[in-house]
Amino acid sequence: MALEGDYEPSPSDWVREQVEKYEATGGREGNTILDRPIVVITSRGARSGKLRKNPVMRVEHEGAYAAIASKGGAPEHPEWFHNFSAYPEVDLQDGPDPHTYAARVIEGEERASWWTRAVAAYPPYADYQEKTDREIPVFVLERTSAVPES
Repeated sequence: MALEGDYEPSPSDWVREQVEKYEATGGREGNTILDRPIVVITSRGARSGKLRKNPVMRVEHEGAYAAIASKGGAPEHPEWFHNFSAYPEVDLQDGPDPHTYAARVIEGEERASWWTRAVAAYPPYADYQEKTDREIPVFVLERTSAVPES
């Protein structure tokens, strides 16, 4: 089942507009940032409980996805990091249909493998890691058996 609840669009114009275009066209438009493919992830707000949607770089491997909590190398995590941590059930849309995934932070060798994939998909991640003292968290998202409603 897809996440249910009140949706609160991003206060950031570019995020809100990217998500709206992506969803309105089933991913045919608004599907890139900086000429790189993206997916849209819906999560539940850690504080508000409202649904939030974020475009993130597409890092996929064998049906699982990574979400890189880089925030462009800022010293703090992006807001969605806290959402994923509090409510690890998320919806991910890669094309026309969203599906439900379980998100978990990964470490060690698993993180190293996904980090390599992430940098291959979006090379600036390596620069972002150099800009910050924190190790940028990597979530892996694995599809659950839940089927979102249309």
